[in-house]
Amino acid sequence: MIFTQYPNDFWHERKIDNFDPYNVLTVQCNTITINNFCQHFLPPFYYVIFIASVLGNGVVLLVLYKFEKLNTVTNIFLMNLVASNLIFTLTLPFQAIHHSDQWIFGEALCKLVTSADYLGFYSSILFLTLMTFDRYLAVVHCVVANKRRRSCYAVVLSAVVWIISVLASLQPFIHFTVEEYPMEGLVCEDFSDAQWRVFSLYKQFVLFFILPLTAFVYCYFRITLTVLATRMVGKHRTVWLIFIIVLMFFAFWSPYNIILMINENQDLTQCNSSLLYAQYVTSNIARLYFCINPVLYTFLGRKFQNHVRGVLVSQVPCLSDRISIGASSRALNTNYIYIYKTQPTNQ
Repeated sequence: MIFTQYPNDFWHERKIDNFDPYNVLTVQCNTITINNFCQHFLPPFYYVIFIASVLGNGVVLLVLYKFEKLNTVTNIFLMNLVASNLIFTLTLPFQAIHHSDQWIFGEALCKLVTSADYLGFYSSILFLTLMTFDRYLAVVHCVVANKRRRSCYAVVLSAVVWIISVLASLQPFIHFTVEEYPMEGLVCEDFSDAQWRVFSLYKQFVLFFILPLTAFVYCYFRITLTVLATRMVGKHRTVWLIFIIVLMFFAFWSPYNIILMINENQDLTQCNSSLLYAQYVTSNIARLYFCINPVLYTFLGRKFQNHVRGVLVSQVPCLSDRISIGASSRALNTNYIYIYKTQPTNQ
């Protein structure tokens, strides 16, 4: 949301960020500096994220295509996660133009772009949670999991995730529309009532924050205990990587949800510009994470790093003297239990 000044000292409330349509302050609030901050900072930030996400997710897809079997459970989930992030990423140029000037794409694209933003965002969280639970089954309950985890299992669960994500993103498609204001021009914003906004807020907080975070902590805690109980070489590195996974999810995604809840429960008779700044910053940190999380996840793995080195050496032979490629994926896998682990061939 953002506030812009009208003539005769009238202050008009407006939401600037489609990522957060829920909380509307109803007090008079001088936030011209926030206006300027968003107009000058958000467009270049979105373009940088867009380029980084397309390149990073493109590298993940290239490595999967060249070095991995695409019909394994892990790789099916990973490809769906990349698709989620690319859907999310493709909305950023539209939002950059919107924030720098006005919404020039019409009401149909207002609804479609906003819904795609939510669709990619929600499905990314659910696929991360699903991959976490799948790793838990593969490591903690490996005997049962290896008998039951097949490609059809991954395809069905992926379809369920997409259905849930589409249903969850229908609200912006229904309620977002284009409105014209004297100072801002055309604006794509949410016109749902207060009850819908509160419902959407708590839906996001419970289904797409509390439940995934609980699954992350529980599954990786059990995986850590299992790894420490084995004689696996490099177990301490594995535990450290697991800690980084949970920390990244919490660090990138928690601040935004906490700020949303504070905003929802604040005193509406007061204007807190610091809270508005915090909301913009944390929402875009979350955007950054959900655009590039496949890159963050896969680049932590030695096997993936080894594949990337192989691609670089094959494309740029002069780098062969500077880049060393590990011995074998099998040897690397003994040091690395992670979401990018190759599944048995019968999957």
